[in-house]
Amino acid sequence: MKYTRMFLLLLLIFCFSGKLYPQKFALSKAFTPVLNTSDFRSVFGGADGKSVKLDKRGLIGEMEFIAFPGTVFEILENISNIDYSIYKVKSDDYQYNGNFYIDGRFVEIYEMRPLERKVQPLSMKEITDNLLALLNYPYMWGGNYAYGIYEMLDYYKPSDEIETDTKNLWILKGVDCSGLIYQASGGATPRNTSSLKDFGEFVPIAGKSAEEIAATVEPLDLIVIKGHVVIALDNKNSIESSPGTGVHKTDLINRLNGIMKTKKPVNDWNDTKGERFVIRRWIK
Repeated sequence: MKYTRMFLLLLLIFCFSGKLYPQKFALSKAFTPVLNTSDFRSVFGGADGKSVKLDKRGLIGEMEFIAFPGTVFEILENISNIDYSIYKVKSDDYQYNGNFYIDGRFVEIYEMRPLERKVQPLSMKEITDNLLALLNYPYMWGGNYAYGIYEMLDYYKPSDEIETDTKNLWILKGVDCSGLIYQASGGATPRNTSSLKDFGEFVPIAGKSAEEIAATVEPLDLIVIKGHVVIALDNKNSIESSPGTGVHKTDLINRLNGIMKTKKPVNDWNDTKGERFVIRRWIK
């Protein structure tokens, strides 16, 4: 009897502390922002109701990525359900360390795990066309859906009129460097550069000059440095998304020469240390 009471007491404590949460799943029904904070309103609105929170870099540091429609989340905890639910989640589409949160208005809830989103294979031409269609879109940290999520203006309505630049931030318009190839490929590539450095097959570039490397490059090869990726369009041109510049084309040899001023070409990221870059071939 003593142990039964203790068990019931512990069960009640867990229930009321929110630690015991029946396993549920969420399926994104629209492009869904995933943040590393549960306080969405502090990011989209702030104290004055019409500001987007930016870090010292001028970026929305709380942004992680944007889940495509059909993405499955495992719900770990319901943080708030006063007006709407904010869920703490994890997803096979984003297997990185950290705490991640979604707004429940973007998803449908299921008791059983829904089928995972299937990535539709795209041809090299389709991916290249998609990349070029994103030229001149702004840089957005954590962004991989350049066209923006206009529901954010309804779900986190500004308290007053906002300028175009603020609106673009509010709707998360733009892509970051890895988000560019992620969107163009329909989610066929890893979401972050930390995974891209080992993605696909290595291209042998160790000890070569920029001209020699460019001659071996094939369309859609990924030039990966720490925290950034440049995408080859062919052996003369490349494309990337950078802070302050957004999505833009670059001359491949000039870009390689710029990288090689501070970084060494290597075949395998794990073969050496220091400032380095690799080229990964992931599609043929």
